Amino acid sequence: MTKETKALVKATAPLIKKHGEAITQTMYPILFERYPDAKILFKNASDNQHKKLAASIYAYAANIDKLEALSKAIETIAAAHVKTAIKPEHYPWVRDALLSAIKEVLGNEATPEVIGAWGEAYDFLANVLIEREKELYQNS
Repeated sequence: MTKETKALVKATAPLIKKHGEAITQTMYPILFERYPDAKILFKNASDNQHKKLAASIYAYAANIDKLEALSKAIETIAAAHVKTAIKPEHYPWVRDALLSAIKEVLGNEATPEVIGAWGEAYDFLANVLIEREKELYQNS
């Protein structure tokens, strides 16, 4: 991930903090409409799942230049993903829905550069999670 990407994502942290729940509340309907098979993955999700995801996205944006601060959260998320049978092929679905929701909620503030940076940041974190989940699946 480039320094420019990290800087752009970090610069959006206040927007994500302010609009995070709106983004995640917008994201889930997009996800389920475009990828109906995703619904089963969330069958046991808590009612506040969108709040948890919004908080995680904000934490990522705020700490993107010091990812070691997120190591405990990454472990927790990876374990939850393994428990709910999240697989690598599911990550592009969420990427698509999340970036679409960011565009919809942030409007003009979601410039092509911002969306590009979030796409790169998402891919980076997805790869971290996929690798950790691979280890957890092998050990279970």
